[in-house]
Amino acid sequence: MSSLSARSLSSSPTSLPNVDLQPGRPPILRVEATGDAERWASEHRNALRAFVAEHGSLLVRGLGLRVAAETEAVFRQLGSLMTEREAFAPRQRYAQGVYSASKWPPNQHMCMHHELSYAVELPSLMLFACLLAPAGGGETPVDNDIGASVAEAFGADDRRAVESYCRANAIQFEWQPNGELRTWQRRSAVVRHPRTGQRCWFNQIAFLNEWTMDPEVREYLVDTYGEDGLPFNTRFGNGDPIGADVIQLIDEVYEQNTVRERWQSGDLFLVDNVRTAHGRESFEGPREVLVAMADAVHLADCPSTIDVTGG
Repeated sequence: MSSLSARSLSSSPTSLPNVDLQPGRPPILRVEATGDAERWASEHRNALRAFVAEHGSLLVRGLGLRVAAETEAVFRQLGSLMTEREAFAPRQRYAQGVYSASKWPPNQHMCMHHELSYAVELPSLMLFACLLAPAGGGETPVDNDIGASVAEAFGADDRRAVESYCRANAIQFEWQPNGELRTWQRRSAVVRHPRTGQRCWFNQIAFLNEWTMDPEVREYLVDTYGEDGLPFNTRFGNGDPIGADVIQLIDEVYEQNTVRERWQSGDLFLVDNVRTAHGRESFEGPREVLVAMADAVHLADCPSTIDVTGG
């Protein structure tokens, strides 16, 4: 594969020639390290965004991202960063709108999902940067068409602030005797892309479902807390449980349409969050991937098949 120099790219910032398109792998654009990744991102922002809008994702290799400050600067050139709300798992915060990958056991696969698909305000663009690639595994696969605390999920632990957020975002809530918060949200599994109008599978049906848990973990949680006490779960819109066979079928379809590429330190990955699901493979050794959620859109801008309610 021939590499594409930053000089040749900068002469045509509205196009991306020589993107490597191969079956089973995400589109890859190879560039020569420029020493000024922020400037490169600024010059090619429109071309990068246009490519992602057409193809769903793009891996940029060769920028040499190594530190959080430089990565934050690149992220800000590519999109308007969001503050995460309604997180299902904790993250480390590097800067405003810049986070670590979700803290998830490294020996466990993270199922395909669309970030914050259950929220009323959601990111249309996901930005990932690998500062340190693991010794093995740890890919962030994409698909072409255990719980966080109250403070971590909502950015506040004041009950009135949390309740106000829930009411404003169509979330039904109930405080438990032990001080924990239980919430319900009713969302559509399919929405229309806010820019193209394309119908998109956009949800976390499989990812947050009880049958995606390790069987021993699920059995322990159900025995200890009951089925209604699981840290998270998904059901059909009428409240009926979703069977393990349905979740298995969804995962099989995901796998049939998934592309992967091993991270290399310095990589940048752009993903259209509405049309493209992402996940995380299990890994060995240290892994440092930074994440930003960008270009917020309101669920009302993604016409769905059902009314959005709190449960």
